[in-house]
Amino acid sequence: MSYDLIIKNGTVILENEALITDVAVKDGVIAAVGQGLSGAEKEIDAKGMIVSPGMVDAHVHLTDPGGHRADWEGYETGTRAAAKGGTTTCIEMPLNQMPATIDRDTLHVKYEAGKGKLSVDVASLGGLVPHNIDRLHELAEEGVVGYKCFLSTCGSPDPDSGDFCNVNDYQLYMGMKELARLGKILCIHAENALICDELGNDAVRAGKDSAKDYVATRPVFTEVEAVRRALFLAKETGCKLHLCHLSSPEAVEEVTKARKAGQDVTCESCGHYFAIDEDEFEVIGAKAKCSPPIRDKDNQNRLWEKLMAGEIDCMTSDHSPCTPDLKEGGIFKAWGGISALQSSVDIMFDEAVQKRGMPLVDFAKMMSSNPADRFGLETKGRIAVGKDADFVIIKPDSNYVLTSEDLEYRNKFSAYEGRDIGAQVETTILRGQVIYKLGEGVFNPHKGEFLTV
Repeated sequence: MSYDLIIKNGTVILENEALITDVAVKDGVIAAVGQGLSGAEKEIDAKGMIVSPGMVDAHVHLTDPGGHRADWEGYETGTRAAAKGGTTTCIEMPLNQMPATIDRDTLHVKYEAGKGKLSVDVASLGGLVPHNIDRLHELAEEGVVGYKCFLSTCGSPDPDSGDFCNVNDYQLYMGMKELARLGKILCIHAENALICDELGNDAVRAGKDSAKDYVATRPVFTEVEAVRRALFLAKETGCKLHLCHLSSPEAVEEVTKARKAGQDVTCESCGHYFAIDEDEFEVIGAKAKCSPPIRDKDNQNRLWEKLMAGEIDCMTSDHSPCTPDLKEGGIFKAWGGISALQSSVDIMFDEAVQKRGMPLVDFAKMMSSNPADRFGLETKGRIAVGKDADFVIIKPDSNYVLTSEDLEYRNKFSAYEGRDIGAQVETTILRGQVIYKLGEGVFNPHKGEFLTV
């Protein structure tokens, strides 16, 4: 049989094992896996490198259409950063674009804004906000992979603003009932809005302005309480649940207990909670501000234990960029979001696999197959015959220091600037086409597609 591409001699991460073998591609799909494959128009020698499924990043914020946020991060730069970082599929949040993605019309506005700009594939979440419960079905009919809501304060409560807004408990309950009827998953940002807001106001009135002051206004119990509340209401309504960017082992433990009790729930965390601790946040400053916040070293160590034990299903970037001016004016005024999309594979391979001995199969599950499975992306997330030929080839033990010039983001800054990272993406392949190569950059752009389920 003739093939379009064969990747040879790499350590290939399959479903239940990692071994040195070859992978062949035909018409954008994986056609064969085995040693000694031949007969391809093109070959890539991956000797000494890791061949992993392309990352499926289940938490990415892009801002096309942008409105007053047009300068934050569009599809063009955001998906180029994904390609450079080894991510082949992004699951996009329904905010911070303007208008927020809350019904059929706004979803189509988003699709139009991304037309001809995608360097990787993009699946979409719809939003659950106070004023769209009667329109949630529209998004399901258009093929969104799930929904997102906030229990912490966000956006604007004005339905005419076009912005996103958090829900109260009644709106959450009614939304969960509708999503259970639709059979869709709800992703939740879980922090107690009132307590976090008032602790923040108290800190500002007291003149506090350090990174540690900010962390103290969003204590672990505010995350745990919101997770428990979400789990209880999901159990009452039968709604499938996914807890976003959990930052504490105590919150993960709540998910583990609910799952063991038979509840349909998963959770994710983010690379910055594992790579940066509170003391480093203090040094980096507002570039590392996010919510829930980066916590102390003891919290981080115990979170690592949860990850290595398999209690955290997905690793995401929670890429939430902004313009540089929005990171100024003090820690409490600064935008809470980290630009991280380009660095997830490098950092987690270094920190989890190289430094802590995570098995390669587990690495591929948390980065690729688990999020693909959870969000119904049936052709993504695995190196197996019949799946999309999406790969990231990783060069291990290959140190580099990240600089702003390396970044593909529209606004070239990140909390990871200056970090010595011990592995790097060598090649990214989307449906059999090389879209990034180390030393050559991103090419074959705009091969990405919007995905529906």
